[in-house]
Amino acid sequence: MRLLRLRLPLPALPPSPNPTTKSFFSLSSCWPGVTRTSPTSHHKQMSTTSSSAAAVAEGSAARRFWIAASSREAAFATYTPFLLSLAAGSLRLDSFRHYLAQDAHFLHAFARAYEMAEECADDDDDKATITALRKAILRELNLHSSVLQEWGVDPTKEIPPSPATTKYTDFLLATAAGKVDGGKGSDKMATPFEKTKIAAYTVGAMTPCMRLYAYLGKELGVFLKQDENHPYKKWIDTYAATDFESNALQIEELLDKLSVSLTGEELEIIGKLYQQAMRLEVEFFSAQLLEEPVVAPLSRYRDPKDKLVIFSDFDLTCTVVDSSAILAEIAILSHQKASQSGSDNVLDRTKSADLRNSWNMLSNQYMEEHEQCIQKLLPPEEAKSVDYDQLYKGLEVLSEFERQANSRVIDSGVLRGMNLDDIRKAGERLILQDGCRNFFKKIGETREKVNLDIHILSYCWCAELIRSAFSSVGCLDGVNIHSNEFTFEGSVSTGHINRKIESPLDKVEKFKIIKSDLDSITPSLSVYIGDSVGDLLCLLEADVGIVVGSSTTLRRVGKQFGVSFVPLLPGLVEKQRRLWKQEASIFKARSGVLHTVSSWSEVQAFILGNDSS
Repeated sequence: MRLLRLRLPLPALPPSPNPTTKSFFSLSSCWPGVTRTSPTSHHKQMSTTSSSAAAVAEGSAARRFWIAASSREAAFATYTPFLLSLAAGSLRLDSFRHYLAQDAHFLHAFARAYEMAEECADDDDDKATITALRKAILRELNLHSSVLQEWGVDPTKEIPPSPATTKYTDFLLATAAGKVDGGKGSDKMATPFEKTKIAAYTVGAMTPCMRLYAYLGKELGVFLKQDENHPYKKWIDTYAATDFESNALQIEELLDKLSVSLTGEELEIIGKLYQQAMRLEVEFFSAQLLEEPVVAPLSRYRDPKDKLVIFSDFDLTCTVVDSSAILAEIAILSHQKASQSGSDNVLDRTKSADLRNSWNMLSNQYMEEHEQCIQKLLPPEEAKSVDYDQLYKGLEVLSEFERQANSRVIDSGVLRGMNLDDIRKAGERLILQDGCRNFFKKIGETREKVNLDIHILSYCWCAELIRSAFSSVGCLDGVNIHSNEFTFEGSVSTGHINRKIESPLDKVEKFKIIKSDLDSITPSLSVYIGDSVGDLLCLLEADVGIVVGSSTTLRRVGKQFGVSFVPLLPGLVEKQRRLWKQEASIFKARSGVLHTVSSWSEVQAFILGNDSS
């Protein structure tokens, strides 16, 4: 039971005018409203959907396009083996030289695209801005030449572009030539407006490169503070500099200006060009030559003969709404329908308002006593290193509390009378966290190729709700679900729960059983993804523990027992340095270090990489 996570009482839904299954589920549109108050709704800030992007930054086309593309592509670029090795300072010089040569090919095309955009621009100020940006690119090319010369490479010697480089430059120059969406080409444009539109398209295809490099400069600049003698300091400083950020802002402002007179359809074309450029940028980084071993993607780091096992929580890890809220609402509306229809054979005539009051009392009691329970299990002093045994004993208190809370819900009769079909339809309408759906779909598509298993460990009262949620978004294939289940008479719930996993101890014991069974067949590397105190033991038992969301209770309990929380990227860079020094046990269970992420795209980039995206 996880009523604590709701923070707000259930929404009071209006009675259905036609108490049928169809009209009942038309009310499910209210559930996305709960999403806005979810403790993990901060993930939505980087939504990849155009509608949410528009809501965040309605006035700026450039900002909308970046928000729509960045949460996925920026993560996939940052976690490429090339950039992880570069950030760690372990990237071999030959690999960096090859990258510079490929980047020089791209920058020549970039400079040419600026020239073509300048020819199409009608406004003198726009032309001046494009000229200034092109000169900045030429200065960047000169930097490449000087760096290559410093390291003994002749910049005049021809190094052919790789297929990924060619794919990117061909796209950019075709866009600058007006060959967009079946267009007739800039040389055949008859009016200044038509040519200005091509200039806007070209700038739209160039802007993401500038913004992504400025983003990477800031992300990687952190690692210069840890190593003043970083071998790639000059490269990182170039893109972390305020001058480069100014250039990125300048081209974004130009894109906004050029977009003002465009139609909605034309803006949509620019959005697609922006997205395509971001994807090509990720492919460009992914294609860089690399000889040394790298800690990511994890599917390639571990021995191919070993099993990769992914464990995940469900409520508020995968979803944006806790399932207990959904199931309680179904139960309340089921009573309401029965009352309206006068059917006494399945349910008693308890008023739905009384049932809602009962549920709210249970919820409030849970929240109050949960906080008291957390206070009771905390040690008086913060441990200097992880104390797993004491944490386990402390969570025995929480486990007993969770069992008692579930018993109160069962005894209340709140969960009685739900139709199985209603539960399945509710599961189909559950909204998953940004990137979660795509991650599980890719897991399903690649699990046999990469020798991978996926398991869901959940407190959810009804496993059928989980199965419906994953099935509806096309990612149920290969997912093993371990959860509780309602008991049914026919297709109607009795109010009782087949209680299999209802506490932190139940979760970790199930984790150990699954892991032990797999290890008896073949060695395995385990990852656990969770968001709450109930996941803490499993997060520590896994070789890699990943925390999504921003639960202050999880962090408070973890830190008091000596657990450290480290953002995933810096954690992987540190592991890459250890791998470079040939240290053993790069990933180790019960290390006491858990990694935090801001989105499921980070999880996918780390585990599967761009090859599987």
